Formats: sequence, C-alpha cells, structure tokens
Amino acid sequence: MDKDLILKILFIVSTTFTFVALIIPFIIKLAYQIKAIDIPRERHIHTKNMPKLGGLGIYSGFLLGYMLFGEQSTQMISILIGSFIILIIGIIDDLTELKASTQFLFQLIASCVVVFYGQILITDLSAFGFYINFGIFSYPVTIIFILLCINCLNLIDGLDGLSGGISSIYFLTIGIIAVMQRRTGLDFILCFVMLGSTLGFLLHNFHPARIFAGNSGSDFLGFMIACIALLGFKNVTLTSLIIPLLVLAIPILDTMFAIIRRLLKGENITKADKFHIHHQLLKRHFSQTATVLIIYFINILFAAASIIYITDYRYLGYIIYGILLIIVIFFACKTDVIIGEDQKEKIFHKKKHKS
Repeated sequence: MDKDLILKILFIVSTTFTFVALIIPFIIKLAYQIKAIDIPRERHIHTKNMPKLGGLGIYSGFLLGYMLFGEQSTQMISILIGSFIILIIGIIDDLTELKASTQFLFQLIASCVVVFYGQILITDLSAFGFYINFGIFSYPVTIIFILLCINCLNLIDGLDGLSGGISSIYFLTIGIIAVMQRRTGLDFILCFVMLGSTLGFLLHNFHPARIFAGNSGSDFLGFMIACIALLGFKNVTLTSLIIPLLVLAIPILDTMFAIIRRLLKGENITKADKFHIHHQLLKRHFSQTATVLIIYFINILFAAASIIYITDYRYLGYIIYGILLIIVIFFACKTDVIIGEDQKEKIFHKKKHKS
C-alpha cells in the first residue's frame, strides 16, 4: 500500500477521532441542560438517567471531516442535506419522543433527497447470468435500502457501545475494501471520516457509557452506512451489494427476527421489546461488556469473510459466511429471539389439544 495513502488515512481518522472525543464532554453538559435525557424504563438495560445526544457529536466530526478532506459535489451536498434532516429529527425525538410514523416520514424525506437530488441509485443488478435493469424502480429500491439501513441500526442500539462498535467495524471494513480496490473517491473519504468520528464517540459510549447515541446518533449512522454502500457499490452485482450488507449481518438479522417475532404475536412491528439478540445473551448471564464483545466478534468474522471474498480466496469467504449463518440460525432456534416462551407454549398446547 502507498505510504502517502496510509498517512492520509491515519490523519483523517486521528483528526476526526480527536475532535469528537474532545467535544463529547461539552455535548453531555448540553444534553443535561436541554433535558435530552434517557430515563430508565422497564425495557431498558441502564438503571440511571443518561444523556442521549451522541449523534450531535458524531455529526460534528463528520462535518469537520467533510470541510477538511471532502470535495463539493452534488452527491455530497445531497448527503449533507439528508444527514442534517436525520440529525434534526433525531434530536427532536431525543427531546420529546416523536411517533414512529413521524420519524419514518422524515427518514423518507432524507432518503428522497439523496436519491432524487443526489442521484445516488441502485440502477441495475446482475447475478448468476441474469441481468436486471431497475429503470424507474431504481428510485423506490434505493429508498427502501436506505430506510432499512437506518432502522437496522436504530433497533440494534440497545447496549453501551453496540451501535457505535458495529458501525466502526463497518466503516473500517468498507474502507479496507475501497483501498484494496484502489477507490479513493467520496466513499473512501466518508468511510475514514466516519470511522474516526464514531470511534471518538465510542470512547465515551463503551460500557459504562457516559452518553448514548440516541436516535440522532443511531439513525445518522444507519443513514451514512447506506450512503457509503451506495457510493461504493452502485454499479451493482449481487455480490457487490451483499458485501456491505453481510458486514451488517447481525443488525439485519436482528431486525428480521424482530419483525417476524412481532408479526407472530400480532403486534405492531415498531413496538419495542426485550427479545433482541443482545437481550438473549444477557439472559444467559453474559455481562453487558461480554455481550457487546461477542456481537463485535461475530461482526468482525462477517467483515473478515467480506474482505476475503473480494480476494482470490472467494470460496473461503463463502465457507466462512455459511458457517456464521449456521451459527446464527442455531442461536435463533435455541433462544426466544424469534418465538418467545409464551408463543412456544401456545404452539405446544395447540398440538397437544389436536392430538
């Protein structure tokens, strides 16, 4: 690797990391002053009031990184506008707890800015000898992709350091892939700007946390993850789109499990509960730190498989992906992450009654 490129990456990451690490203590004070506080409730893990304005710190690092290292373009302007919408509605939610429908509306608006103004689109898909040109459907397909990324990060954000750590692994992995593929464009810059910013926040968010990301943080991270994936892989093959998705395997699977679980119970899919993957690990008497590190480790394995996949050892990547998916499916079957104990009992009694 080019020495100048390594120095550039280190400079970008260290600059944004230092800035966010230094600004977070002031944001903590601000959060207490404006009452952006997460008060413990039944479904929460934490037991004391916590400031939840971490997204403002991460966004500040992102903005500084863009001003120092980015270049103006229509795509970048669309990301700036969209991310600002996400940040503002997230901060309002951190203050007042908006309805899920209101949050979704503004997430949709932010996504539309990137898609229609920035023209950042999934235009086509090729896989297994087939080719699909989405045509006009490129717009809804890309919007759905962005919305899924935003809400996956939001749903997984249940423990100290969880969303920040998963996002950091993602930014690092996609940054490494960009370097390996000799891409040094906007996605490359944003990867390392976001990596430094997120690690700076994580310094204060890892257990025991001094501040939470809040919706302003988790939604912004999900939005940037989606934008970086689209910038880096917009000339899409099935595998090139799946690479960034598999780096996010745990939050994506957790979201899928949550939707299935709530549908089986006849509940609203946006209803919060305590059956996520991290809750299942906590029920098995792992500490918060151990639970987060286990999820980090699994995500790192998915990330490693993604990096291996783009090298000459593609089949080894397939094998690692397969083993990891089997482990996750086994975990899902052995826990309440999809079907809770109450649902299992109902199914058992129905079968017994029929027999």
